[in-house]
Amino acid sequence: MSAQTEIHTPSPSVPPDEHAEDDAPRIVPVRRTGQWAAAVVVLLLLAGALVSVVRNDAFQWDVVGAYLTTDSVLRGLGLTLWLTGLVMVLGFALGTLLAVFRLSSNRVLQAVSWGYVWLFRSTPILVQLLFWFNIGALYPQILGVNTVNLLSPIAVAVIGLTLHEAAYAAEVVRGGILSVERGQLEAAQSLGLGPWRRLRRIVLPQAMRSIVPPAGNMLIGTLKGTSIVSIIAVQDLLYSAQLVYHRTYEVIPLLLVATLWYVVITSLLSIGQHYVERHYARGTAGAR
Repeated sequence: MSAQTEIHTPSPSVPPDEHAEDDAPRIVPVRRTGQWAAAVVVLLLLAGALVSVVRNDAFQWDVVGAYLTTDSVLRGLGLTLWLTGLVMVLGFALGTLLAVFRLSSNRVLQAVSWGYVWLFRSTPILVQLLFWFNIGALYPQILGVNTVNLLSPIAVAVIGLTLHEAAYAAEVVRGGILSVERGQLEAAQSLGLGPWRRLRRIVLPQAMRSIVPPAGNMLIGTLKGTSIVSIIAVQDLLYSAQLVYHRTYEVIPLLLVATLWYVVITSLLSIGQHYVERHYARGTAGAR
């Protein structure tokens, strides 16, 4: 039987389509004409407002510069910063205790914490300050102590602001504690750690990721909120500016002095808050 030989003829090569790339769909970027036009309009409006503020003689920028670093204004600024720091420390210390009470299994402690938060969040801070300022009219004597002149305006400001901030700090801390996974607590319990050690070593360090952002906002809010103590004659930044313009009748420049200092301090606090948040967010997807 003769072997059959198959002859394979090479198939003719297909010439590349020179127009294939030309026929492929091209990606055309979306034209954002409206957005660019809106951005230009906004920038023009901002520039016009800035020029108006700078060139308006009614703002009296020379007077602002003259009073910006005077001794009375700087003393008021120092008292504002001291009051803000003290109130935040005391407020969060008391707020943390209230948060622990709220999360405890003791019904009495839960009720006390809930009632405190409800009461102090339901009444305006100005009303609270006025109540503490007039505590002598409500209770002339407490445990045999005359309360008429017992509390100075600064003491009233510290007490009123601290009790007010503690109510909000309690909810911030409670939310942070609840954000910690239950498995972390179970693991700490299996290691034989006590309740307070679990809270200090396990819960709070992890809860700080959720506590720091609202706490930073509270700090900035407290800084600005201290201006309300001027109503009880505490010589903070705003009250120091008021003392000057009551004497010189230069109201707008002195209000601008206080405003500029508030803007500077809040800006610095915002920068600090950013770095603190980034520190506690290490190892998470949202860390930047």
